[in-house]
Amino acid sequence: MATIARQAGPAESAGLWDRLSIRTKRVIWAWSFLALPVVFYAGIRFYPTFQAFWLSFTDWDLLRPATFIGLENYRRLFADPLFWQVFRNTFTYLIIGTPVSLVLAFVVAFYLDRVRFMHGFIRALYFLPFLTTAAAMAWVWRWFYQPVPIGVINGFLGMIGIPQQPFLRSVDQALPAIMVTAIWAGIGFQIIIFMAGLRAIPSTYYEAARIDGLGEWAILRKITLPLLKPTTVFLVVFSSIGFLRIFDQVYNMTTNDPGGPLNSTKPLVLMIFQTAFSSYDMGYAAAQTVVLFTILLLVSLLQLWVLRKRA
Repeated sequence: MATIARQAGPAESAGLWDRLSIRTKRVIWAWSFLALPVVFYAGIRFYPTFQAFWLSFTDWDLLRPATFIGLENYRRLFADPLFWQVFRNTFTYLIIGTPVSLVLAFVVAFYLDRVRFMHGFIRALYFLPFLTTAAAMAWVWRWFYQPVPIGVINGFLGMIGIPQQPFLRSVDQALPAIMVTAIWAGIGFQIIIFMAGLRAIPSTYYEAARIDGLGEWAILRKITLPLLKPTTVFLVVFSSIGFLRIFDQVYNMTTNDPGGPLNSTKPLVLMIFQTAFSSYDMGYAAAQTVVLFTILLLVSLLQLWVLRKRA
């Protein structure tokens, strides 16, 4: 009897598997292969995120155990004038940098898509800044902004009779100067994505529009731009996150006074970096990180909602 029972076990198991539908079997196999990556991703992404939320309610300097202090870090943050200056700087990068970079990228992509001579080479030249190391690129631009005889830009301005500009040494000009660098660094990626979106639009739409007598401006407004909505949504969200998290250009171009002069260029990510690794105030830095995470989440969701609603 025991032998019969042992033989019936596998048969029953096989019968249970055979009774499952093909759809259920595919789901089981898919999750079997995905289990390890999901656990790994949760370990390196979700756990640190939850840990950052916990640390934001503590006082921790790496030398002593974390002490729970409730909302004190957030009260301190929102009462800090430096935070509100950094907050304005961060949103200035976002509000100006994102639309300017996208408009420039679309214009370049729209006309580059019509170029046939050395098209691949020209496209590679536009994409090259995106592949360049951010630190090296920032130092080159910092050299461009120097006074004469070193600075190329001031040298050019002198040739056409315009006085030298302080650029990175000015509280008014430093942030726009860094923003130009950030736009230049990311515009190549945006051009490539816009060109992919333009190439994905069926040519039959354009042929039908021209047969109906539509001009180039009407075709752009009624066909090209509406059909580019998915591409535009992606680039708006991607670029917004990039400008909200700007760090490399600011840190390397103002290395003598990171975020200067007088904190006029300091973004929130740089403030978090200095709080954590210069002041070793990890609880306060975690609170700043949570605020940045909340801003990124709200801005991304708002943009997705607005753009999809208009689509």
